[in-house]
Amino acid sequence: MTGPNIPKMAWRNLWRNRRRTLLTLVAIAFGLFLAILMTAMQDRSFGDMINTAARMRSGHVAVMHPGQIDAPSLKQTIPDASGLVDALAGADGLEHAVARINGPAMLATAGQSYGAAFIAFDPAAEDVDTLAYLEGLSEGRMIADRDSNDIVLGQKLAQNLRVKIGKKVVVTMMDKNGEIAADLFIVRGLLATGSESTDRILALLPIGRVQQTLGYAPTEATEVALFADDARGAPSLLAAVTDKLPEQSVALTWDEVQVELRGFVAMKVGGARFMEAIIIILVAASIFNTLLVSVMERAREFGIMLAIGWSPGQLFRLVMWESAWLALVGVLTGGLLTAGPYAYLHANPIDLSAALEAQGQQSLDIGGVGMSTELPIGIFPENLVIIIAIVTCATLLSGVYPAWKAGRTVPVETIKLV
Repeated sequence: MTGPNIPKMAWRNLWRNRRRTLLTLVAIAFGLFLAILMTAMQDRSFGDMINTAARMRSGHVAVMHPGQIDAPSLKQTIPDASGLVDALAGADGLEHAVARINGPAMLATAGQSYGAAFIAFDPAAEDVDTLAYLEGLSEGRMIADRDSNDIVLGQKLAQNLRVKIGKKVVVTMMDKNGEIAADLFIVRGLLATGSESTDRILALLPIGRVQQTLGYAPTEATEVALFADDARGAPSLLAAVTDKLPEQSVALTWDEVQVELRGFVAMKVGGARFMEAIIIILVAASIFNTLLVSVMERAREFGIMLAIGWSPGQLFRLVMWESAWLALVGVLTGGLLTAGPYAYLHANPIDLSAALEAQGQQSLDIGGVGMSTELPIGIFPENLVIIIAIVTCATLLSGVYPAWKAGRTVPVETIKLV
């Protein structure tokens, strides 16, 4: 003789009070909806933000002289940066590796002089996938080759210097021996990076010409920027290249190099996680209330079931199956509820430009990185799985105490209840 079909009975029990069950399912679905959309806004926007910052600065992983961490200087270099780029080729998770020189400089024209931060790079080795500034060219052209005397300036810096395309600029730096070194460059292009603070100080230079000016060897640079597929691959990329680094060099992930951006992302993610936790708690409380009230209402019924041969374990499983059905139907309903808005927002990002203009801002600048004024939507698959797992577990855990209470029913006391 087979036992009772507990899953089927649990399903029927849920719909004995249709209104209460529907309200509980709405709570689960709406909680899942909020959690997915909040996480999707973070995953895509912060992911894009970090990747953009990596392409503007030192990559997802930066290899440099250890002294650069606390006291950046053009004296502290990687002697064979070009050889290191070749040695790291093929490392797990490595998409691109490029050698650069960056540091402070003084730019001067006949009538003006301003401090700047320069990035010297090889135009033949880099593109928009490694140096985001290349897609910010607003006027003129980019640097022709690594040994040219071309310079590309941020728009605000060019305005401050009162210099136009085709005009000459003297760039003064401290060479590797601590001596003053200067060279003459011709302005070939202007940049609009989306960050006003960056546009005020940025200068792009050809790496070969800068190596000659600073007295560097042809393979020498201040850093090697390494790029993964996206920021999530930075830790594994760091692990893959650490054993291949030369002496007197260290590798740092983007969050160790860009502390200000890391703090901003951590603050925003922490706040969103707190809100998501509150949502999950409220959903779990709603489920707990539904199941507990259901168990208390059926105390006499449970007593009779125990009297005719049901075991406490079977009652426990019955209520837990009710909780499982709520989790399954709630998650499916939440997925259907979320699919439409998610697809729409994914195709039509939220435009923040009007809100920024109302605050008197023309761009979204975070830690010197100009970000898009559109807020994209996109969730990482692993985070979606985590959210669904948390909602499911919260629903199941909410049923543990009511299920235990059902199994503790005393038939003699409960059968007499009206």
